[in-house]
This record gives sequence, C-alpha cells and structure tokens, in this order.
Amino acid sequence: MLLLPLDTFYKQIPFMNNPFREDLVSRNKPEPCSVVIFGATGDLAHRKLVPALYNLAVDGELPSGVKIIGFARREKSDEVFREGLAELNKEVSRNGHDDETWDRFAENIHYHQSTFDDIDGYKRLKERLDAIDAERGGKGNRLFYLSIAPEFFDDVLEKLKEVGLNEAADGCWSRVIVEKPFGKDHASAQRLNQVVNNTFDESSTYRIDHYLGKETAQNIMVLRFANAIFEPIWNNRYIDHVEISCAEHLGMEGGRGGYYDTAGALRDMVQNHLLQLLSLVAMEPPTDLSADGVRDEKVKVIRALRKLDTPEKAAAHTVRAQYTAGVINGNNVPGYTEEDRVPEDSQTETYVAIKTFVDTWRWSGVPFYIRVGKRLPKKATEISIHFKQAPNVLFSQIGGDQPEENVLVLRIQPDEGISFRMNSKLPGAAIRMEPVKMDFQYSTSFGKSSPEAYERLLLDSMAGDATLFARRDEVEEAWKFVDDIQKAWHQSDQVPMSKYEAGSWGPKEADDLVQSEGHDWRRF
Repeated sequence: MLLLPLDTFYKQIPFMNNPFREDLVSRNKPEPCSVVIFGATGDLAHRKLVPALYNLAVDGELPSGVKIIGFARREKSDEVFREGLAELNKEVSRNGHDDETWDRFAENIHYHQSTFDDIDGYKRLKERLDAIDAERGGKGNRLFYLSIAPEFFDDVLEKLKEVGLNEAADGCWSRVIVEKPFGKDHASAQRLNQVVNNTFDESSTYRIDHYLGKETAQNIMVLRFANAIFEPIWNNRYIDHVEISCAEHLGMEGGRGGYYDTAGALRDMVQNHLLQLLSLVAMEPPTDLSADGVRDEKVKVIRALRKLDTPEKAAAHTVRAQYTAGVINGNNVPGYTEEDRVPEDSQTETYVAIKTFVDTWRWSGVPFYIRVGKRLPKKATEISIHFKQAPNVLFSQIGGDQPEENVLVLRIQPDEGISFRMNSKLPGAAIRMEPVKMDFQYSTSFGKSSPEAYERLLLDSMAGDATLFARRDEVEEAWKFVDDIQKAWHQSDQVPMSKYEAGSWGPKEADDLVQSEGHDWRRF
C-alpha cells in the first residue's frame, strides 16, 4: 500500500486556495530567520531542537542564512555551547554526525547569556539580532522558541514586547513557538493564551505538539481523502470501534517524578497528544487545506466529545491506575510511589483508559477507546480502526471459521507505518481462514527513515504553515474535556486508584471497560 507524501497529495487537489499548488507553493517555502531558543541549555534544545535543525541542514532543507541563538542564564562562550551541542548530536542525530558538516552548521550557532527577567539581556539580544539582520541584508525574520517552563512565559513574553522584538519590520515576520505543557487546566490555559496573545497575534503563535509532526499523523488525511476505498466506509455503518493507545516502558527516570506527579497521565498525554490524534481520525473533510480549514474541523470533534462530567459517568467510562513494582526487560523496577521525588501517598495516575463517543452524525454509537500508561511492556503509539465483522451466514453453513474483524492500524511510533488485517483462506482442500496482514513501513517503502517530528514542525514554522500546530480554541476545548474528568475523579471515591504491575499491560479494570462492550484491547 503506497501512500503519497502529504504535500504531494495536496498539490494534486485543484482548490483555488490550496497553498500546496505549484503556482502557490512559494507561499509555503521556509524563509531565512534567526531562531532564538529560550532555555537553550535544557534537554529539549540539546536532544531535539538543535539536532532537528542540523538534520534539516544535512538534507538541504534548512534555508541558507538561518542563525541559532541559545538564550539561557548560565555563563558560556559560543565555543563551549557548540561543543556541548555537538556531543549530544553525535548520540541522537537521525543522519549521524559528520564533523565537517557540523562545523559548517555550528558557525551559525551563538550563545546569549541572560536571565529571563533581565531587561538588559533582551536589549542586548535585540542589538545582536539587528546586527545579524544587517549582515543578512535586512531580512529580519525572527522565530522565538519557548523551551521553558510555563511559569517563565510571562517574563519572556513581556520583555520581548518591551524591547519591541515581537514586532516585525515591513516584509518580515516575528513568530513564537510555545512548547507543552500549555497550562494545567482550562483556566490556566486561558490565562496563558491571553499572555501569549498580548505579545504575539494568534496567527504568529505556534503551539507545538510533536505527535502531529510524525509522518503517520500527517498521513491520516491522505489515507482518508486520497484513497477512495476508505472515506466511504469511514463512519458508523462500517466501523465498530476505534482504539488510540500510547504505551511507554519508562517510569520516572532522570528525576522526572517531581514534574510528573503534578501532571499525571491524563494531563500529560491525553489532553494534547491523544486528543489531537483522535480529532484527525474523526474530523470531517475540511473545506480547504489551509491551516484554519483543517483546524476548524479538528476543534469541532473535540467539542463533540461526550462529556464525562459526573462521578457516575467517570466511573462508567474511565479507569485510572498507578504501577507497582515489577519487571521490565528482565530488570526489577520500583513502583510509582517508590520513585524519586514522588510522595508515598501520591494519588497521581500513571495509567488512564477512557471510553468516549464523538456525538456527530458520522460517529454516533461508535466507541473511541483511549489508553496511555507508564511501565508497560514496550514503547509504542498506534491508532487502530476496527471494522464491523462480515456476516457469517455463508461460512457457518459449512462449519467454517468465523471471519475475524478487519483492522486498520496506523503506527505513530516506533516503526511508523500502516497495516491492514484481512481474512484469507489457508492452502488446502478444507475452507479454513487465517488473518493476514498487509504492511507498509516508511523506512522500507521510501528507502529512508522518516524525518523527526521537530524537523517538520520547525520547517513549517519558518514557512508560516500552522496546520500541524494547535490553535487557541483547540487547546481550551481539550482542557474542558479533561477538566471534567479530573473534577469527577476527585468529587467522590467512585473511581478508585487501581493498581497494575510494572511490565503488565495495565489494570484489570481497563480490560473490563472495553469488554463490557464486547471488545478487547489490541496487543502490539
């Protein structure tokens, strides 16, 4: 099964306002800019952002003239900063690390020392960016990446506005990328949105969700709308249920327990990543392929999610759990409350299972199952579309096997790709059926691995394409759905904290949740 790259498919569609058409494609070309990374000494910048920019440069995708300025409080020279980045790049770069290529790339990396609340540091930053622009011929495009905790957003955004870095010169642009978590509930998300929009217009604000940068997530629309066999059956007449699963084998390594215990699986993963994937699966065809055309349909899905706003509804449709001590890959691992920086009496969930419904004409009656958990047997994220079983009147008459349901699986990570399970006859005289799988992998079909999610998202932000970024109303509507569940959990003891052993596939209560509808969780 060969699927077209997203932009190739888009170019074939004759919409007058299609931004990917050949005659309009120049609008979406990434432009030279200065990328300022706040929190540049952190793990995200070292492991994801700078390696992503390096890989874009290796692939010839990075516009010439891009400058990278790391903004952080520690005292460092450009050389020391570059050396630290090079060491991590050798470990994580998708294209490997070539010293000569890195040296050319690193000439455009600089370090800027300042605290987030020091206005003089921002004045010096402006002078530095102005000098870069003059050297580049006056092209003053700026991309500010907030790779920092949300509590520092106010300081950074207010100081950028105070020195005028939020405003672009004529013919140029100034944009901000905001990393998750974007708030901890609906009220805080609203406040953060107001803070950001007081400095940058919504059209210049890019709320990043790296799951949407993954090839399979991008390919969902191509799969649905470019293949005539799928869209006619993408509804409640043919689809029995949908599963969205995210399994993680890691626990609280690296002292992450302090942060995680303030968030939990529901806030950390369901509110953003998994609801974004659900909206791509369930959305209606957009009226056009502009960023807002796509996001208009996504937010309609989130608004249509059935509310779980009472303890009774939460008890019937959700499960929350914590992992206990167990074995992962042959190694003994502690339980969640035994992890570093986690309170012994913590009531933070490390596993969530949700049964919900999208109350629209297309999806009426189709359950959507969402699950996410720490310390499960393997790391994997996938969407599985389970079709209704074919009638068995034909094969039951001759004592044949019951046909199994057809399943379309979209693997988000690892080994990005798509597979389809169907029934086939086993060789021989008797009519015996066996499920077989058609499998498509990006790495084998296209001869190379998929770009990292941050590569695509950084490139899109330089091109002004916000399709794969969350809009303000998307974020706030998702928080409303999650807040209802969170409040219902804590209003009564009707949804107790279940337990599951590390290395297992989760608590028994999660199996009961889907088995009540006659279903089972798919095993990876």
